[in-house]
Amino acid sequence: MSRAPANDRSAQDLRSGKDLRSSKDLPPDGFDDADAFREDSAKDLSEDTSDTAQADDAPEIDFDFEEGAVKAGTEVIRRFWTTLPTSPGVYRMFDDKGDVLYVGKAKNLKARVGSYARGQAHSNRIARMISQTAAMEFVTTATETEALLLEANLIKQLKPRFNVLMRDDKSFPYILVTADSEAPQIVKHRGARRRKGSYYGPFASVWAVNRTVNALQRAFLLRTCTDSYYENRTRPCLLYQIKRCSGPCTGEIDLGDYQGLADSAKSFLAGKSNAVKDRMREEMQAASETMEFERAARFRDRIAALSAIQGTQGVNTQGVEEADVFALDEQAGQFCIEVFFFRNFQNWGNRAYFPKADRSMTPDEVLASFMGQFYDDKPAPRLVLVSHVIEDAELLAAALSSRTEYRVDIHQPQRGERKNLVEYAQRNAKEALGRRLADTASQGKLLVALGQSFGLAAAPRRIEVYDNSHIMGTNAVGGMIVAGPTGFAKQHYRTFNIKSEELTPGDDYGMMREVLQRRFKRLVKENPRTAREAAIAASEGGAAEPVAEAASESDTLPAWPDLVLVDGGKGQLDAARVALEEIGVTDVALVGIAKGRDRDAGRETFFVPGRPPFKLPPRDPTLYFVQRLRDEAHRFAIGSHRAKRKRELIRNPLDEIAGIGPSRKRALLHHFGTVKAIQRAAFEDLAKTPGVNAATARAVYDFFHTHG
Repeated sequence: MSRAPANDRSAQDLRSGKDLRSSKDLPPDGFDDADAFREDSAKDLSEDTSDTAQADDAPEIDFDFEEGAVKAGTEVIRRFWTTLPTSPGVYRMFDDKGDVLYVGKAKNLKARVGSYARGQAHSNRIARMISQTAAMEFVTTATETEALLLEANLIKQLKPRFNVLMRDDKSFPYILVTADSEAPQIVKHRGARRRKGSYYGPFASVWAVNRTVNALQRAFLLRTCTDSYYENRTRPCLLYQIKRCSGPCTGEIDLGDYQGLADSAKSFLAGKSNAVKDRMREEMQAASETMEFERAARFRDRIAALSAIQGTQGVNTQGVEEADVFALDEQAGQFCIEVFFFRNFQNWGNRAYFPKADRSMTPDEVLASFMGQFYDDKPAPRLVLVSHVIEDAELLAAALSSRTEYRVDIHQPQRGERKNLVEYAQRNAKEALGRRLADTASQGKLLVALGQSFGLAAAPRRIEVYDNSHIMGTNAVGGMIVAGPTGFAKQHYRTFNIKSEELTPGDDYGMMREVLQRRFKRLVKENPRTAREAAIAASEGGAAEPVAEAASESDTLPAWPDLVLVDGGKGQLDAARVALEEIGVTDVALVGIAKGRDRDAGRETFFVPGRPPFKLPPRDPTLYFVQRLRDEAHRFAIGSHRAKRKRELIRNPLDEIAGIGPSRKRALLHHFGTVKAIQRAAFEDLAKTPGVNAATARAVYDFFHTHG
């Protein structure tokens, strides 16, 4: 991508994730007249200096880095500044390794970038960023709103060091009432909204969705089965027998009446809950008056189910039908943002976020940047309530409105119920951050004690724990969990499917060797620490130079572990040691954890190379900490094994045939009933299946008669 201001590349191209890190050659234009630069820069800066990370006008500070580096970075920025346009756009700063330092948007690119090149009056954070800048890239946009949307997208993709980073980007669960079949289905949904239907949410947790879906099943008797299951039923399933489904699959209810139930469910989820309940009460009363007591009892149970949904939503609202509430709290240089979701006058849960941000940033800057990323992949409600004044609130609201079919308002309430909701969220943010700080302090003490117990030179910053799970060697998987100063880092967990065909089924030592070799070979390839490791990595297409460890931060995990724990005794430990020595890794601390007699917790024996086996005191907090690590690895490995085993159990032979997708598989099963019937069918019968052509029929016939 070119860095020239006449960049033709659109924001849409960048959103697609295309080459965002091209060559970093500087433009030939120099900047010789510093006085003219300051004069022009001051003129440009008077037009606009708005951005999510404004240059601070604070007095100069004593920086903890070389002043010459700041001047060098300033000169780099000046050289780019000379050819920039005055149009809106997005800029990116890169260091000398090509890593993105910062992504920002601007209403006026020339003025905004010029503010970095003044060479004075910058905060410590901005000066550090300038000192590391070796190159820049730009893309112009039609409007500042488009620049804001592109900025949020690139921050989530590139995770620049000096931006506010949203740490937890898991998608929220929704409730979906489908509209792509004759009998609407009610299910929980995550991810992109590609399926046709009505979406309701977001909910703060899957538990809340499951509870609500179960209650809606009892109230409206909607099906939750898959389409293929629905289309192949010949008699009602158990859910119909226990009055959790109305049985549309076998005609137990007319499809018109079933659609009425689905419409009532959508009305309830859309906020018309009182009207739906009033209608049910009328029908219950009418059934009672006509002596249809069984029918009246069904309406009674449905009304009770709907009341249970409303009664367990927590703090509900009277005057706020739909809103997201954002409240920020700051303590000890860390931030917590609590997000509450209110839909249909009900509290649908909350979630706490701990964004990574420089301590010099103000709360309103952190909140504004966070919200832009938060709504990058989800629609905003009509009302967003915030705890701090956001400078670009109108611009952010316009950007969010451009993605929806309605106007989005961002408001900091001053009184009334809305103010109470923000204060409620802020109180939760303060408590959540307090708990996190306390947990971090306790975790730090445990890490120090752990390092001392196992003879480490310092407290470990990254701990990796390995365990295997299988049943007589089948569906074998290895699990790796990671822990650090802030607790378990689940985004770093990894699963390893055991691939070696030379292993004897049930060979735990061989499985451990395979897992560790695969893990550390990749680590050497992607993050070599020494010239020797870099040479090995280069021979396999990896990094050709040693990768310097990132600056130590309390909440940042290094790539390499300081301590590796393996679940097992001396045998597993020896297998792990041999696996690492074969790769050339000899400086990572290894510890084996052998279970006590009768597998009792508290009697574990620890094996460390070069030391005799030892135990920790029964009530030692360090022992409890190691047990938590071991149990988490065990839980993760078993869960991965069960998931793999479940996939194997439900695997359909038709999935292995090239050219057989869901539609043709459904057509074949609908026509023949079972896979065994398809396997026994003649080619002519397969070819007569609706939706299956002769080539597909031949592929199916040949597959079963070749593999049978």
